[in-house]
Amino acid sequence: MDRAYSLFYVKAVDADERRITGIASTPELDRQGHTLDPAGITFTNPLPLLFHHDSHEPVGTATLAKQADGVITFAAAIPEVRDAGRLRDRVEEAWQSIKAGLIRGVSIGFRALDDGVKFLKDGTIHFEAIEILELSLVTIPANMRASILSVKSCATPAPKVRAMKQTTAEQITAFENKRAALVSRQDDLMQKAAEAGSTLNAEDSAEYESIEGQRKDCETHLVRLRDREAWQKAAAVPVETKTAMPYKAGVITVKPTVPPGTGFIRVCKSLAVAKGDLMQAAEYAKRFTDSTPEVELVLKAAVAAGTTTDATWAGPLAPLRPLSDEFLALLRPQTILGKITNFYTVPFNVSVPSQTGGGSYGWVGQGAPKPVTKLQFGTVTLGITKVAGIIVITDELARNSTPAAEDVIRRDMINGIAYFLDVEFTDPTKAAVANVSPGSVTNGVTPITSAGTSPANGRTDLAALIGQMTTNLLSVSEARFIMSESNAATLSVALNPLGQPLFPALTATGGTALGVPVVTSQAVGSNVILIHPPSILYANEGGVTIDVSREASVQMDSAPMNPPDATVVLTSLWQMNLVGLRAEQFINWKKARTGAVSYTVQTYVG
Repeated sequence: MDRAYSLFYVKAVDADERRITGIASTPELDRQGHTLDPAGITFTNPLPLLFHHDSHEPVGTATLAKQADGVITFAAAIPEVRDAGRLRDRVEEAWQSIKAGLIRGVSIGFRALDDGVKFLKDGTIHFEAIEILELSLVTIPANMRASILSVKSCATPAPKVRAMKQTTAEQITAFENKRAALVSRQDDLMQKAAEAGSTLNAEDSAEYESIEGQRKDCETHLVRLRDREAWQKAAAVPVETKTAMPYKAGVITVKPTVPPGTGFIRVCKSLAVAKGDLMQAAEYAKRFTDSTPEVELVLKAAVAAGTTTDATWAGPLAPLRPLSDEFLALLRPQTILGKITNFYTVPFNVSVPSQTGGGSYGWVGQGAPKPVTKLQFGTVTLGITKVAGIIVITDELARNSTPAAEDVIRRDMINGIAYFLDVEFTDPTKAAVANVSPGSVTNGVTPITSAGTSPANGRTDLAALIGQMTTNLLSVSEARFIMSESNAATLSVALNPLGQPLFPALTATGGTALGVPVVTSQAVGSNVILIHPPSILYANEGGVTIDVSREASVQMDSAPMNPPDATVVLTSLWQMNLVGLRAEQFINWKKARTGAVSYTVQTYVG
């Protein structure tokens, strides 16, 4: 069960039935990063009114009502119990806390319905469909506008305010301060006698002896308090968390900032430690509640049956999508494919028409026949291909929950996949393999001969690439240069004979060259590439699939033999106490137009 907090207003008091009214829920974002969709809220009146969400401590009943602006209002009744006992004490405590202004907030307890949770990219959680189960009185409302407008009291004596109970440590401090004050007064009396060159007079002597008795009493009591404090420390036990939900009623939590992708990595770690068991993974994920509570929520949601046609497989996997998208969003900016946003995106296995030839046009004189022309078209289909990799880590690293251990896995997954995709997309030697992988966009393209290694030659080369694209009747306004950071850095600091920058808008990490945006990646090496993204078909499923195994035997090779023969050495993950994380992403690309890509090969030297 989760919580959402708001405010209430005490309107009036009835002699027999005490009532309060107020707001139970609003569509606004609360302090815990939750928002509720008013259209998806359901409840059955009357609801139990609880004290601090303790289901064993009801104090009344509540009735909810939906308003037109999405606000959920409530009216609650707290009965007056006349018979002595625990019930009357509990109800009176709740009512007196309201009248005294000590309780100023309410909180709804609810459960998310199937597929009713959405994890947004900014870290907030949006509940689209919930069922409200109870309304509770709480001390700290999440709504910053919480205030009590008026209180009308019954004709009963005002409740006595009890002093707050001091801890043993606080009592020790108080008596140490008292003893210090007594000793200081004794010193003053002795100093007074010394200045007079005499002993203590009768009055000062009586005061000194009285203080001495109080001081000894303080020291005796301090011995008792310190013994008691030592006993309490020895008898202390860890506080058990009574709920698996990441947020506790009446507690304001602040979510620390963690690096992007940390939630996804923690899902992988939890699955690795739990050997793929989702329930055990959710239990392990509780240690991350303070900073990434969505990890436990996602894993717990994955345990429940889904609502798709295959409820025991496809449905449970669906809730993992938000954190997979988090990792994909982190990966995209690292790759060439992520930095270029204007590809022609298409679905897998769908024929897409492409124009392969244009018509013939010309001037026509008066009364002369007009030429008949035709366009030439073809079709291109992107099949389903995937990129995959297995990362093997030790069991100790998987169990280590420190940020350093997480960063090792995070960096390896991001950098490994990013570099691999960049090379596959741009390497001229990478040819397509039917039903396995796409060829690079430069494969089969004849490179332009470079003018030389100087930055001035580089300007000539870039101009030649632009000229070839315009010759192919493709708009340079949508084109992109791709070059290494090394080449970009050399060209960015180059000067012409007048001491002016050859490429004033270019830096080692990108910018523009001759008015064309530049994307940098060390994966392209000495290749300098110009592409027309709208002429390149791009299909991406938009998710990363993660599988975990401890029992598999794998070829510990970046280029495994396929198919394996008797000479292949397999490593048992179980025997070596290792964990294998397999990441897969379905992705494909293909040039739809001839001339959409041109390149030259050169390493420029300043």
